[in-house]
Amino acid sequence: MSERFFPREDYFMRLALREAERALEHEDVPIGAVVVRGGEVLAAAHNERELRQDPTAHAEMIALREAARALGTWRVLDTVLYVTLEPCAMCAGAIVLARVPRVVYGASDPKAGACGSVLDVLGEARLNHRPEVAGGLLAAECGELLSAFFASRR
Repeated sequence: MSERFFPREDYFMRLALREAERALEHEDVPIGAVVVRGGEVLAAAHNERELRQDPTAHAEMIALREAARALGTWRVLDTVLYVTLEPCAMCAGAIVLARVPRVVYGASDPKAGACGSVLDVLGEARLNHRPEVAGGLLAAECGELLSAFFASRR
């Protein structure tokens, strides 16, 4: 994992943060994801588990489905996935299967993160695809949104 970020990445992570805020409208955990290709947003999504009553309706999964639909192929090549929280094992598996070349996340997830915190699915040498991973972009803002959400539930 690197902490190397490129110009305009703050912009795309701020779009993901806006998506995360939309999840609050239906009391979902505020996580947002944006898939970008060539500087253009292909897909943007937020958690919809509560809304859909679907355990797989994570922001990353929805964004990857939308991106694949936009590209007309399940291979989401030449893209960057921006997500406000380190992907879980399910989402990391989907990222590998979709062949996403680069993942940028905001806050680390010490309870379920699969990009190095708990597991390292994206760095697993035995898998056929290993995306570049950069963590920590706008981590404080991403983490504060999640902390405020969970504090309000206690």
